[in-house]
Amino acid sequence: MDTSFIQGTAVPKLGFGTMRLPTKEDGTIDEGRVDEMIDTAMQNGVNYFDTAYPYHGGMSEVVVGKSLSRYPRESFLLADKFPGHQIRDVYDPQGIFEDQLKKCGVEYFDFYLLHNVYEKSLPVYTDEKWGIIDYFCEQKRLGRIKHLGFSSHADIFCLKEIVERFPGLFDFCQIQFNYLDYTLQKAKDKYEYLTQKGIPVIVMEPIRGGRLAKITDEEKAEINAIRKGMQPAEAALSFIRRFDNVAITLSGMSALEQMKENIKTFDEGVMLNDEETEKILSLAEKMKKSLPCTSCRYCVSECPMGLDIPTLISCYNDIKFSKEGSMTAAMRLQSLAKDKLPSCCIGCGHCTSICPQKIEVPKALTELSSVMPTLLDWEKESKKREQMEIALREKLK
Repeated sequence: MDTSFIQGTAVPKLGFGTMRLPTKEDGTIDEGRVDEMIDTAMQNGVNYFDTAYPYHGGMSEVVVGKSLSRYPRESFLLADKFPGHQIRDVYDPQGIFEDQLKKCGVEYFDFYLLHNVYEKSLPVYTDEKWGIIDYFCEQKRLGRIKHLGFSSHADIFCLKEIVERFPGLFDFCQIQFNYLDYTLQKAKDKYEYLTQKGIPVIVMEPIRGGRLAKITDEEKAEINAIRKGMQPAEAALSFIRRFDNVAITLSGMSALEQMKENIKTFDEGVMLNDEETEKILSLAEKMKKSLPCTSCRYCVSECPMGLDIPTLISCYNDIKFSKEGSMTAAMRLQSLAKDKLPSCCIGCGHCTSICPQKIEVPKALTELSSVMPTLLDWEKESKKREQMEIALREKLK
């Protein structure tokens, strides 16, 4: 397995994301199959394992830690995350961190992340009242965290804000990066910014939750025309391998067969050349079926309601591709003030009249507004957070 480096630590180019572990019929994690996958990973040099507090209802940490305990601690790299984006009122970094170490059965984390820093969670992470960043900096000083970073689905402005507020603090950043989101979620711009700042990138969602492996027959034919015999998942991973500042590509593998296929792709060193890259990005444009917004923001100055139309159009485009895979759109919409939601559009049309691309903005915002209840389900989200808060209170007693 090819390796890279994050601040002097050798890491495998392929990492095992444990958000989608194999499960039994009753929904519990199939520990036997997890052991098989971890054994195969370790035997092939894939020794980076990424878990998080909420994965599998809090059981991913337990199962992964138990499986890895069969190996010497120095032989694997374990990453975990602080769930500041999913809880409210109870921001006790010490209590949660100690609980995570206990659940994973380790004395330190090789990599630790502020989980999902985005527009709504940024104020939580940076609020001095909670001392979140100060606490984890201290844990790093004590050697209980070897490398500190953060993951983010936010737009580039939010990503820049936390990086520039804490210069030199973060050893790495984890972003959603694949050939579709290269433009759809402006992953290209985020990657280039982090590279310019000297921050190594860890890629999440390289196959977009499996969506880029489940493409149409027509799309499969186009990939086969790019390179004969290339499989959809292989194409997605091969695209990412072009980028030198990608230290690790995380794959949320849920089956041993996926593990073996991904290891083969990385071991064979498959990488798209320039011509093949252009073709797969052209395919991505066809797949998106999106509105051609260039974020020129001319429309914003003309909107009497002060709506951030480029952000709303970005959410619209994400949802048009896949409602199931539009978590990022949901989070961005959720972070908006109630008077800045797409439903606040009054349909005046000033935006369309000034748009260089002649996008029918009111029509798009009406459609976006119509799917929001299904996409977000505000009441369910609120109840879910309350339940998580109660559970955290009990654990921290």
